[in-house]
Amino acid sequence: MVRQTWRRAAAAVAGLLTLALVACSEEAPDAKDLSGNRAGAMADFGVGDQFTATEPVSFSILYNNHTFYPLKNDWLLWSELTRRTNVKLEPVAVPLSDYEQKRSLLIGAGDAPLIIPKTYHPQENAFVSSGAILPVSDYLDLMPHFKEKIEKWGLQPEIDTLRQSDGKFYLLPGVHEKPWHDYSLAMRTDILDQLGLAVPKTWDELYTVLKAMKAKYPDVYPFSDRWGKPTPGGALLNILGASYGTQAGWNYQHATWLPAEKKFVYTGASEQYKQMLQYLNKLVAEKLMDPESFTQADDAARQKLANGRSFVISANAQTLVNELRPDLAKTQPKAKLVKIPLPVGPAGEINPASRLENGVMISKKARDSKHFVAMMQFIDWLYYSDAGQEFARWGVEGTTYTKDATGRRTLAPDVNVLGLNPTGTKHLQKEFGFYNGVFAYGGRLDLVQSFFSLEELEFQKVMNARTPIAVAPPYPLTDEEREQASLWETPLKDHVTQNSLKFILGQRPFTEWDAYVGELRAKNADRYMELVDKAHERFEKENG
Repeated sequence: MVRQTWRRAAAAVAGLLTLALVACSEEAPDAKDLSGNRAGAMADFGVGDQFTATEPVSFSILYNNHTFYPLKNDWLLWSELTRRTNVKLEPVAVPLSDYEQKRSLLIGAGDAPLIIPKTYHPQENAFVSSGAILPVSDYLDLMPHFKEKIEKWGLQPEIDTLRQSDGKFYLLPGVHEKPWHDYSLAMRTDILDQLGLAVPKTWDELYTVLKAMKAKYPDVYPFSDRWGKPTPGGALLNILGASYGTQAGWNYQHATWLPAEKKFVYTGASEQYKQMLQYLNKLVAEKLMDPESFTQADDAARQKLANGRSFVISANAQTLVNELRPDLAKTQPKAKLVKIPLPVGPAGEINPASRLENGVMISKKARDSKHFVAMMQFIDWLYYSDAGQEFARWGVEGTTYTKDATGRRTLAPDVNVLGLNPTGTKHLQKEFGFYNGVFAYGGRLDLVQSFFSLEELEFQKVMNARTPIAVAPPYPLTDEEREQASLWETPLKDHVTQNSLKFILGQRPFTEWDAYVGELRAKNADRYMELVDKAHERFEKENG
């Protein structure tokens, strides 16, 4: 899932509240009386219970229509969900390419469906001050499975990263038992074997490997990358930035927390960000990396890899299996392409993945529905119960998969997904609607990894042995502060993006770095950081 974890914000909190305190302290005045909103709700709904509405109900949901498995009304997903829960979902389908813009338009016009998934923090911030979305933290007592997982997995610090200046949060995130890092580099290991080289473990070793590849194949750019649109170098800068202790590409945030120094810095002006750019500039300058990597279309990057004009590319587990290996199989059947563990950089052996994933916003108008409690119970079951998460991923036992006495799941003989059952004639996503990005995220480690190949399990074993990245402390802005910050953010980010590319490509020398930092100051970078520091200090004072 592209951008899955990489758009998660660093606007974050190290909270000390226990879940019990959360439930007590966050109950808003209008959250107390739900007597008129319990139609269809279960009187007793707790951990492990199957949610089934006591009367037929329907809820509208914004549906991110994926091009790889376009929406079908006859999917088993819909009918089985209704059979189990007595809930009919009414999807409002929006193309994947237009999802964020359409979501904003619908919310702004007051026409948004009740359930709004596929929202990446801090995207919800834009809708808080208008009152268009619900402060979901007021209603956690309606969500026993969500509360249980937060407490059981010790997720309170991560959950607190979602809080606004009013102490509440407005997004129900996907939650993971363990960090799940997916994106890294895919590399032609047959070329490594040919050169007598091992898989590089660090970015410095990658540089050495690329030099050896270039020496052997002087007409080739060893590294030609993808995912450069609309954010130049979006995926690569994201993972490389994490390795350097900063935030870049898809995960660019204006303020970065430096744990060792216990302070925030303006990301695009930081030493860590500069060093990351210098590394990429070295690759480009020595012709080890294709300068088109940062802006070319994905198809162009894939074609270069397939034609032997490059040997390294950014990848995740799905694109490796669904795209890159099939591309190579057609042109170079003896080639071996492997997703290597994320190379280690100056930040050390860290796992940069958060345990939170994209999540669900609830339209404010849902609170007035007589079925509101039933809806929150339904969301809790589908997105946070073990049974609901298994259903969203695997489908229906006996139809799309089987399970043995040990709990191990196996795809049905005629069902395929991710190339795990190549002889299967029916695709779990395309024909049935399961393993669907609108519903299937988060969960226990064994469930999240249940579709992983042995190869991917080995990758995850390496990543999970690394230290999880530190959760940054909070700086929730007030409505007035956020309004001011939003006026500065776009010109600042545009300037960072444009000049990052210039520094990487050698169009601007690093002797001009101080001048560039001065340009950021002129665009209010220092004043932005004053807001961040003020908000951070205020939160610390109010929360201890």
